[in-house]
Amino acid sequence: MPFPKVRGLRWWLVGLLTLGAVINYLTRSTLANAAPTLLTELHITPQEYSWILNAFQAGIMLQPVCGYVFDVIGLKAGFAIFTIAWSLISMAHGLGHTWQHFAWLRGFLGLAEGSSNPGGMKTIAEWFPSKERGLATGVFNIGATFGSMLAPPLVALAILYYNWQSAFVITGVLGLGWVGLWLLLYHSPAKHPALSEQERTSIAAGQEKHLRGDATRPSIWKIIRQRNFWGIALPKSLTDPTWSILTFWVPLYLSSVRHFNLKEIAMTAWLPFLAADLGCLFGGFLVLALQKRGVGLINARRCAVTVGALLMTSMAFVGFVTSPYAAIGLLCIGGFAQQTVSVTVLTMSTDLFNRNEVATVTGMIGTCTNAGVLVFNLLVGGLLARIGYEPFFVVVGLLDLVGAFILWTFVRVPPMPVASVGRAD
Repeated sequence: MPFPKVRGLRWWLVGLLTLGAVINYLTRSTLANAAPTLLTELHITPQEYSWILNAFQAGIMLQPVCGYVFDVIGLKAGFAIFTIAWSLISMAHGLGHTWQHFAWLRGFLGLAEGSSNPGGMKTIAEWFPSKERGLATGVFNIGATFGSMLAPPLVALAILYYNWQSAFVITGVLGLGWVGLWLLLYHSPAKHPALSEQERTSIAAGQEKHLRGDATRPSIWKIIRQRNFWGIALPKSLTDPTWSILTFWVPLYLSSVRHFNLKEIAMTAWLPFLAADLGCLFGGFLVLALQKRGVGLINARRCAVTVGALLMTSMAFVGFVTSPYAAIGLLCIGGFAQQTVSVTVLTMSTDLFNRNEVATVTGMIGTCTNAGVLVFNLLVGGLLARIGYEPFFVVVGLLDLVGAFILWTFVRVPPMPVASVGRAD
């Protein structure tokens, strides 16, 4: 009896990816939302907290390792290995007692959780035609924002009814549950029994012929010498400090500067991530709309990044408004803009590089972006007591304008065969 075919299977699979990303980002956001309680109970200073955060950033900078693993052993085994690892590490956080314990755990967690973007982008590159990849990436990145959005209320409930340790155990168990679903439901496009021939043909026809790649292993040296790599890596590096602010520092900002209690943080800290969910989709829809009006794929993505960069300037005013709710509103605009920029730039790795390079390229971009976040967190931790939050909000409000300029000047559309269909520039 033939296996039943699933209509639009690629979208069901990106939904499964998104669920994994929700759990991934819920796990990595748990510490930040437990920080007001955890830092008080364990007598951890803001400076020591910044070192804990940067241990995670140091681990996640090894994303090229994750990407290379995906490109060599495949998506199914790769995601299973990395997800089991970060789920167990998350649960081990409940055993931490000093900032050194948490620093080691966060370092290993960063390495394992750094698999999310390389694996996700490789999956989208293999399963989606070029015109749908921006929207698919937006849907996938909703997982990041939704997971971060769930963290404040979930952690608050865990602390109020149990303790901060229980929050880490819950997220780890959720990760292990997702692994079972992934192993059961995922297969490559060439082997998936539920993929119809019509959809398989549509996916293949929508792939750029000059980017299909082969079975050769990716060359990091070859990638790092390409201006297109730096043309997307640098803008991505400049937008991610905003995500660091929203994820790691806003709960402490609301507690120490806006004097919110735990319940008020739980009720408001998730709102910028809800706005970020909309930003994930906005970039993809904007690119599709521009393409329908005759704008080439790469230029459409550059336009979407520019719109996001202009919206991001609202972050510069967060520290200067009197009303805490006005500040939260500006943070929401920042979350929307950040994901518009981040998703659009990250999708360009699938537009500009071969299929056998996408996971490695995405991992290398992750190294660059997390190096920037590491430096940013060190600056916040070292200077916060002296200069406050306001200068950092101003900086992140302006960085994306620089990133948009780099994207327009660095990126070059690769040459395509005459037979290729559709415009790229």
